[in-house]
Amino acid sequence: IKKGSVIFSGFRALGLYSNHLSHVVRYHKKHREFYIVTAVGNCFHTYNVKKLGIVAVSNALPEDISCLAADRMLVYVAIGGKVSAFARNKEVVHMYTGHGADVHLLLPFGDHIISVDRDNAVIVWDVESEEEYLQITFDKVSFEVSAVMHPSTYLNKILFGSSQGGLQLWNVKSNKLLYTFTGWPSGVTVLQQTPAVDVVGVGLSSGQIIIHNIKFDESLMKFQQDWGPVTSLSFRTDGHPVMAAGSPIGHIGLWDLEEKKLVCQMRDAHNTAIAGLTFLHGEPLLITNGADNGIRVWIFDTAGGGGRLLRSRLGHSAPPTKILHHGLNGHHILSAGQDGTLQSFSTVHERFNRSLGHGSINKKKSKKKSLRYDKLKLPAITTFASESARQSDWDSIVACHRGYLMTTTWNYQKGSMGAHKLEPKRFNKNRALSVHATAVDITSCGNFVVIGLSSGHIDVYNMQSGMHRGQYGEDKAHSGAVRGVSVDGLNQLTVSAGADKLVNIWKFKSRKLILSIDLGTSPATTHLHRDSGMFAIALDDFTLNVLDMETKRIVRKFSGHRGQVNDMAFSPDGRWLITAAMDCTIRTWDLPSGCLVDCFLVEFAAVSLTMSPTGDFLASSHVDNLGIYLWSNNTLCSMVSLRPLPADYEPTGIMLPGTCSNQDEEGEGDADLNTEMIEYESPEQLDEQLVTLSLLADSRWKNLLHLDIIKKRNKPKEPPKVPKAAPFFMPTIPGLIPQFAPSEGSNQGEQVREVNNDPVGLLKEMGPSGIDAELRGLAPDMGGDVSVLQGFLKMVASMLDSKRDFDLAQAYLALFLKLHIRLISQEPGLMEEASKVSEKLEETWTSMQTLFNQSLCLLSYTKSALL
Repeated sequence: IKKGSVIFSGFRALGLYSNHLSHVVRYHKKHREFYIVTAVGNCFHTYNVKKLGIVAVSNALPEDISCLAADRMLVYVAIGGKVSAFARNKEVVHMYTGHGADVHLLLPFGDHIISVDRDNAVIVWDVESEEEYLQITFDKVSFEVSAVMHPSTYLNKILFGSSQGGLQLWNVKSNKLLYTFTGWPSGVTVLQQTPAVDVVGVGLSSGQIIIHNIKFDESLMKFQQDWGPVTSLSFRTDGHPVMAAGSPIGHIGLWDLEEKKLVCQMRDAHNTAIAGLTFLHGEPLLITNGADNGIRVWIFDTAGGGGRLLRSRLGHSAPPTKILHHGLNGHHILSAGQDGTLQSFSTVHERFNRSLGHGSINKKKSKKKSLRYDKLKLPAITTFASESARQSDWDSIVACHRGYLMTTTWNYQKGSMGAHKLEPKRFNKNRALSVHATAVDITSCGNFVVIGLSSGHIDVYNMQSGMHRGQYGEDKAHSGAVRGVSVDGLNQLTVSAGADKLVNIWKFKSRKLILSIDLGTSPATTHLHRDSGMFAIALDDFTLNVLDMETKRIVRKFSGHRGQVNDMAFSPDGRWLITAAMDCTIRTWDLPSGCLVDCFLVEFAAVSLTMSPTGDFLASSHVDNLGIYLWSNNTLCSMVSLRPLPADYEPTGIMLPGTCSNQDEEGEGDADLNTEMIEYESPEQLDEQLVTLSLLADSRWKNLLHLDIIKKRNKPKEPPKVPKAAPFFMPTIPGLIPQFAPSEGSNQGEQVREVNNDPVGLLKEMGPSGIDAELRGLAPDMGGDVSVLQGFLKMVASMLDSKRDFDLAQAYLALFLKLHIRLISQEPGLMEEASKVSEKLEETWTSMQTLFNQSLCLLSYTKSALL
């Protein structure tokens, strides 16, 4: 079965750091370093706290991880009702099966692991033997387990919290309920050991936090947070009696346990609920993670008790809508997300990632108050353009926002919003008109930006000053919304496509209309490859047109997609057009041949594509996925034979990079496919009518006429010296093809020597000197005969008849005539044979010259004629 794509293979995912599950902190004694483990879909990532550098990515599991825990040696994850133990942060070493429902709580406990499922079943497993040690079943009505912990110094004891508000202390060795705590009216969400023995922190769904002594069953202190249920608790152990509590809206409260009061609020630490927070043991560092796809490390080194952000790893908290490579080295990918942010992801290392922030109508006012509640906050970016040519001088990115007429500039160097808000004055800021920016492009020089609007207008602005420099068309460029606009590489032409089914080509400087092409169907999106001048247009009927900017004609039409085309990308050489559509396929079209050469399915439709300027990676973003996925180009590192795919080709699926459990197997399948495709061996002659050259090197036949000059030039100045005996080298026979000499003791008489009866094949094996000696030996005075000379001429004639080895026939005949021309002129038989050869030679050459002339004529016409 042919698998997936021939050209592309999954490489890795960018921008995925965390989900809604709490992180786990581990300490490595040998390295003396803390590590963070976070769940990302169906695998988990391990980061070092020192630099937040990724250390390991686990092998993928069949489903998304539902629970995560770890001890000193292993990482435990739950998927559905199964629990897996990973060693070395990568591979599964143990599997625990027996739950009848999804596992939602895990607690490593010495040589055991405790798991709790949604049916309220608690199972204690032996880690090594994978056997069930104990099972406890609670009545779901009276005690539904919602939290579990092991109190310090309490041997074999486990404390369970319930969604009814009560607690139970069990001895799991003897399977006995030791004590039942009455608890509180609201459900327990978190149980956390405090630095003091016998004292635990209890977080409730009401937002109340109780510091409770389980030895005497009494509450020492109570706190209340107004942000909803407590999602996580942690306590400082570096000498400061401070407790941190997480909330569902992203705030963190810090409480002083000595003074029993709230000392600080860390608002908007995350955009979503705080999934987990942990104070590092003995250090003033707080680690937090959330479903906003972020990991943050906060340091407490300032007065006031609040933490400042020390380092972070942040991705999009909502799926990306548009991605684009920035710069010429292909190391940076700009990404605009539905969360309203613009971010840059590095394909080299995560430390080069940067966030350009969230768009705001007034940046100065937004800094004064929280952007989260800021009415001046701009909606998500729908499309943007970037150009690195003048990025060190002024803004280099222009973005369109959903439903907004105003477009914003961004500065890549500074990593923030830029200086200008570009908006035409013709509408007098009348928002009731519902006009918004739909397309944008920056010129290759970085000086101008062209913006298309839903009203059909196209405006030109100066990037440095932000000033309006004109518009295309007397009133409007199109009678419908502008769906795409691009400027060529030399600022000569501007091409635009509109909902009025027209593609207009304009003079960039004078802004005059040159040509208008009717597409017949409204375009959905466009993309220009500046180097080749190919302008790709995706239409609403799911077909693709390619316009050549030089000839101003539609040169290719492709059909095959069964859904709306979302985005397109060209390969750097302009040979491939890669398209992604809502039918979940990514297709590669070969422009020179006009064929579909590659097609594969993905689980989630790709919404945006971008090809690296160096051609090594294709990047894609997908529906409902927070990451950016890289696909490596196989043609750069291996021989890939591309064949046209039939119209009814049914593609097979590929899992997204970083989420594939059997990448090695798929790789083997692709290798088999490539091997199968390049097994074709070309015959010596494709057709009897075609003149075919030999595959010999030029040095084997080109110098036959000049052999005397070469020998004279290469004549040694002194006799060659006999080399010293080197017994460890095996003796070889001199010649073009290396051969080992037979040993002296071998019985040469028994060896059967193969005789080559083909004179042409024999000459092919010889070098120029050998051929010269053989042809000289044909003369009567050298032991030859006139009949042998006639035979040689007949051999040349048969070579010309078969049209094989045409170059060798010419070279051998030229040398033969040079050596024996006088003898040929004296012998009538030889003259007759030579005249026959001459006629054949002239006939063959005349037909070849006619073909050459026709081809040269056609080439000169295509070069000079204006199509």
